[in-house]
Amino acid sequence: MKAFFSKYKLPLITVFGVLFIDQFIKIYIKANYPLGEVGRAADWCILHFTENPGMAFGFEFGGDYGKIILSVFRILACVAGAFYIRYIIKQGEHPGFVLSVSLILAGALGNILDSAFYGVMFSESDEFNVAKFMPADGGYAPFLYGRVVDMFYFPMWNGNFPEWMPFVGGESFQFFRPIFNFADMSISFGVGIIIAFQKRFTKKEIPAAQVEVNENPPAADSNPS
Repeated sequence: MKAFFSKYKLPLITVFGVLFIDQFIKIYIKANYPLGEVGRAADWCILHFTENPGMAFGFEFGGDYGKIILSVFRILACVAGAFYIRYIIKQGEHPGFVLSVSLILAGALGNILDSAFYGVMFSESDEFNVAKFMPADGGYAPFLYGRVVDMFYFPMWNGNFPEWMPFVGGESFQFFRPIFNFADMSISFGVGIIIAFQKRFTKKEIPAAQVEVNENPPAADSNPS
Protein backbone atom coordinates (compact mmCIF):
# COMPACT_ATOMS: atom_id res chain seq x y z
CA MET A 1 0.00 0.00 0.00
CA LYS A 2 2.83 2.39 0.87
CA ALA A 3 4.54 1.71 -2.46
CA PHE A 4 1.23 2.23 -4.30
CA PHE A 5 0.62 5.60 -2.61
CA SER A 6 4.20 6.70 -3.26
CA LYS A 7 3.89 5.88 -6.95
CA TYR A 8 0.45 7.44 -7.45
CA LYS A 9 0.65 10.17 -4.81
CA LEU A 10 0.20 13.09 -7.22
CA PRO A 11 -3.00 11.87 -8.94
CA LEU A 12 -4.49 10.54 -5.69
CA ILE A 13 -4.00 13.82 -3.81
CA THR A 14 -5.22 15.83 -6.81
CA VAL A 15 -8.36 13.77 -7.42
CA PHE A 16 -9.43 13.42 -3.79
CA GLY A 17 -8.55 17.04 -3.02
CA VAL A 18 -10.66 18.37 -5.89
CA LEU A 19 -13.53 16.00 -5.04
CA PHE A 20 -13.54 17.09 -1.40
CA ILE A 21 -13.64 20.82 -2.22
CA ASP A 22 -16.17 20.36 -5.02
CA GLN A 23 -18.59 18.24 -2.99
CA PHE A 24 -18.24 20.39 0.13
CA ILE A 25 -19.26 23.50 -1.82
CA LYS A 26 -22.12 21.75 -3.63
CA ILE A 27 -23.60 20.09 -0.56
CA TYR A 28 -23.36 23.31 1.45
CA ILE A 29 -25.16 25.29 -1.28
CA LYS A 30 -27.74 22.57 -1.95
CA ALA A 31 -28.57 22.02 1.73
CA ASN A 32 -28.73 25.68 2.78
CA TYR A 33 -30.15 27.79 -0.06
CA PRO A 34 -33.09 27.81 -2.47
CA LEU A 35 -32.47 28.27 -6.18
CA GLY A 36 -31.34 31.77 -7.07
CA GLU A 37 -28.73 34.28 -5.96
CA VAL A 38 -26.85 33.35 -2.80
CA GLY A 39 -24.61 36.41 -2.55
CA ARG A 40 -22.21 38.63 -4.46
CA ALA A 41 -18.78 40.09 -3.90
CA ALA A 42 -19.27 42.45 -6.86
CA ASP A 43 -21.61 42.87 -9.82
CA TRP A 44 -19.30 40.60 -11.82
CA CYS A 45 -18.64 38.04 -9.03
CA ILE A 46 -21.85 36.29 -7.95
CA LEU A 47 -22.84 33.08 -6.19
CA HIS A 48 -26.01 31.93 -7.94
CA PHE A 49 -27.39 28.49 -7.13
CA THR A 50 -28.76 26.68 -10.15
CA GLU A 51 -28.97 23.07 -11.34
CA ASN A 52 -28.57 21.55 -14.76
CA PRO A 53 -29.22 18.01 -16.00
CA GLY A 54 -26.57 18.08 -18.69
CA MET A 55 -22.98 18.88 -19.47
CA ALA A 56 -20.42 21.27 -17.99
CA PHE A 57 -21.08 25.02 -17.68
CA GLY A 58 -24.85 24.57 -17.72
CA PHE A 59 -25.21 23.04 -21.18
CA GLU A 60 -27.90 20.39 -21.62
CA PHE A 61 -27.97 17.21 -23.64
CA GLY A 62 -30.96 15.32 -25.04
CA GLY A 63 -33.61 14.94 -22.30
CA ASP A 64 -33.94 11.77 -20.18
CA TYR A 65 -32.29 9.46 -22.71
CA GLY A 66 -29.54 11.97 -23.27
CA LYS A 67 -29.06 12.19 -19.51
CA ILE A 68 -28.50 8.46 -19.03
CA ILE A 69 -26.28 8.28 -22.12
CA LEU A 70 -24.21 11.18 -20.82
CA SER A 71 -23.93 9.63 -17.35
CA VAL A 72 -22.81 6.25 -18.71
CA PHE A 73 -20.35 7.96 -21.05
CA ARG A 74 -18.91 9.95 -18.16
CA ILE A 75 -18.43 6.81 -16.08
CA LEU A 76 -16.69 4.99 -18.93
CA ALA A 77 -14.55 8.05 -19.65
CA CYS A 78 -13.49 8.23 -16.00
CA VAL A 79 -12.53 4.54 -15.96
CA ALA A 80 -10.52 5.10 -19.13
CA GLY A 81 -8.98 8.23 -17.57
CA ALA A 82 -7.85 6.31 -14.49
CA PHE A 83 -6.17 3.66 -16.65
CA TYR A 84 -4.60 6.41 -18.76
CA ILE A 85 -3.10 8.06 -15.68
CA ARG A 86 -1.66 4.69 -14.65
CA TYR A 87 -0.20 4.32 -18.14
CA ILE A 88 1.44 7.76 -18.33
CA ILE A 89 2.97 7.34 -14.88
CA LYS A 90 4.51 4.05 -15.99
CA GLN A 91 5.79 5.79 -19.13
CA GLY A 92 7.49 8.43 -16.99
CA GLU A 93 5.55 11.38 -18.40
CA HIS A 94 6.07 14.89 -17.05
CA PRO A 95 4.48 15.39 -13.58
CA GLY A 96 2.69 18.48 -14.93
CA PHE A 97 0.96 16.34 -17.52
CA VAL A 98 -0.04 13.80 -14.86
CA LEU A 99 -1.42 16.66 -12.75
CA SER A 100 -3.41 18.04 -15.70
CA VAL A 101 -5.03 14.71 -16.57
CA SER A 102 -5.78 14.17 -12.87
CA LEU A 103 -7.56 17.56 -12.70
CA ILE A 104 -9.70 16.61 -15.71
CA LEU A 105 -10.54 13.22 -14.19
CA ALA A 106 -11.38 14.80 -10.82
CA GLY A 107 -13.73 17.32 -12.44
CA ALA A 108 -15.53 14.63 -14.38
CA LEU A 109 -15.91 12.51 -11.24
CA GLY A 110 -17.26 15.48 -9.30
CA ASN A 111 -20.12 16.02 -11.74
CA ILE A 112 -20.80 12.28 -11.94
CA LEU A 113 -21.37 12.19 -8.18
CA ASP A 114 -24.05 14.87 -8.55
CA SER A 115 -25.82 12.99 -11.33
CA ALA A 116 -25.57 9.63 -9.60
CA PHE A 117 -26.48 10.46 -6.00
CA TYR A 118 -27.99 13.92 -5.52
CA GLY A 119 -31.37 12.85 -6.90
CA VAL A 120 -31.46 10.05 -4.34
CA MET A 121 -29.99 12.03 -1.41
CA PHE A 122 -31.94 15.30 -1.67
CA SER A 123 -35.47 16.56 -2.16
CA GLU A 124 -36.29 19.04 -4.91
CA SER A 125 -34.79 22.53 -4.79
CA ASP A 126 -36.83 25.50 -5.99
CA GLU A 127 -36.89 29.29 -5.63
CA PHE A 128 -38.71 29.13 -2.28
CA ASN A 129 -37.62 25.90 -0.57
CA VAL A 130 -34.29 24.52 0.55
CA ALA A 131 -33.67 20.88 -0.31
CA LYS A 132 -33.85 18.33 2.50
CA PHE A 133 -31.13 15.73 2.96
CA MET A 134 -32.38 12.12 2.82
CA PRO A 135 -36.11 13.01 2.89
CA ALA A 136 -38.49 10.37 4.26
CA ASP A 137 -40.44 10.14 0.98
CA GLY A 138 -37.31 9.74 -1.12
CA GLY A 139 -35.26 12.00 -3.35
CA TYR A 140 -36.32 13.96 -6.39
CA ALA A 141 -34.85 11.58 -9.02
CA PRO A 142 -33.59 8.00 -9.40
CA PHE A 143 -29.95 6.93 -9.55
CA LEU A 144 -28.02 8.61 -12.40
CA TYR A 145 -30.85 11.10 -13.03
CA GLY A 146 -29.79 13.74 -10.53
CA ARG A 147 -28.92 17.29 -11.55
CA VAL A 148 -25.50 18.94 -11.36
CA VAL A 149 -25.20 21.79 -8.86
CA ASP A 150 -23.68 25.03 -10.23
CA MET A 151 -23.02 28.26 -8.37
CA PHE A 152 -20.18 30.43 -9.77
CA TYR A 153 -21.39 33.25 -12.02
CA PHE A 154 -19.02 35.88 -13.43
CA PRO A 155 -20.92 38.28 -15.75
CA MET A 156 -17.85 40.47 -16.32
CA TRP A 157 -19.02 42.34 -19.42
CA ASN A 158 -22.36 43.18 -21.02
CA GLY A 159 -22.76 44.57 -24.51
CA ASN A 160 -24.23 44.02 -27.95
CA PHE A 161 -23.02 42.23 -31.04
CA PRO A 162 -22.14 44.59 -33.93
CA GLU A 163 -25.04 45.23 -36.30
CA TRP A 164 -23.08 43.86 -39.27
CA MET A 165 -22.77 40.35 -37.74
CA PRO A 166 -25.15 37.85 -39.40
CA PHE A 167 -27.93 36.27 -37.31
CA VAL A 168 -26.88 37.90 -34.00
CA GLY A 169 -26.25 41.50 -35.06
CA GLY A 170 -27.53 43.97 -32.46
CA GLU A 171 -28.46 41.29 -29.91
CA SER A 172 -27.26 41.54 -26.33
CA PHE A 173 -24.13 39.66 -25.30
CA GLN A 174 -22.72 38.79 -21.88
CA PHE A 175 -19.29 37.50 -20.96
CA PHE A 176 -19.12 35.21 -19.01
CA ARG A 177 -22.71 33.91 -19.10
CA PRO A 178 -22.49 30.22 -18.06
CA ILE A 179 -22.84 29.34 -14.37
CA PHE A 180 -20.36 26.65 -13.34
CA ASN A 181 -18.93 24.75 -10.39
CA PHE A 182 -15.55 23.79 -8.93
CA ALA A 183 -15.46 20.54 -10.92
CA ASP A 184 -15.88 22.51 -14.17
CA MET A 185 -13.01 24.76 -13.07
CA SER A 186 -10.83 21.70 -12.46
CA ILE A 187 -11.52 20.39 -15.97
CA SER A 188 -10.81 23.80 -17.51
CA PHE A 189 -7.55 24.22 -15.58
CA GLY A 190 -6.41 20.74 -16.60
CA VAL A 191 -7.09 21.39 -20.28
CA GLY A 192 -5.54 24.87 -20.05
CA ILE A 193 -2.32 23.59 -18.49
CA ILE A 194 -1.96 20.94 -21.22
CA ILE A 195 -2.45 23.57 -23.94
CA ALA A 196 -0.08 26.08 -22.31
CA PHE A 197 2.73 23.61 -21.62
CA GLN A 198 2.24 21.12 -24.44
CA LYS A 199 5.78 21.46 -25.77
CA ARG A 200 7.32 21.00 -22.35
CA PHE A 201 5.17 17.94 -21.63
CA THR A 202 5.98 16.25 -24.96
CA LYS A 203 9.73 16.92 -24.73
CA LYS A 204 11.44 13.76 -23.57
CA GLU A 205 14.43 14.12 -21.26
CA ILE A 206 17.62 12.42 -22.40
CA PRO A 207 19.19 10.29 -19.67
CA ALA A 208 22.40 11.78 -18.21
CA ALA A 209 24.43 8.71 -19.16
CA GLN A 210 23.36 9.05 -22.81
CA VAL A 211 24.23 12.77 -22.82
CA GLU A 212 27.71 11.97 -21.51
CA VAL A 213 28.24 9.36 -24.23
CA ASN A 214 27.11 11.79 -26.93
CA GLU A 215 29.40 14.55 -25.66
CA ASN A 216 32.38 12.25 -25.10
CA PRO A 217 32.29 9.47 -27.69
CA PRO A 218 34.76 6.59 -27.09
CA ALA A 219 38.10 6.95 -28.88
CA ALA A 220 38.57 4.85 -32.01
CA ASP A 221 40.98 1.89 -31.75
CA SER A 222 44.11 2.85 -33.73
CA ASN A 223 45.65 -0.64 -33.65
CA PRO A 224 44.83 -2.67 -36.77
CA SER A 225 43.49 -6.14 -36.13
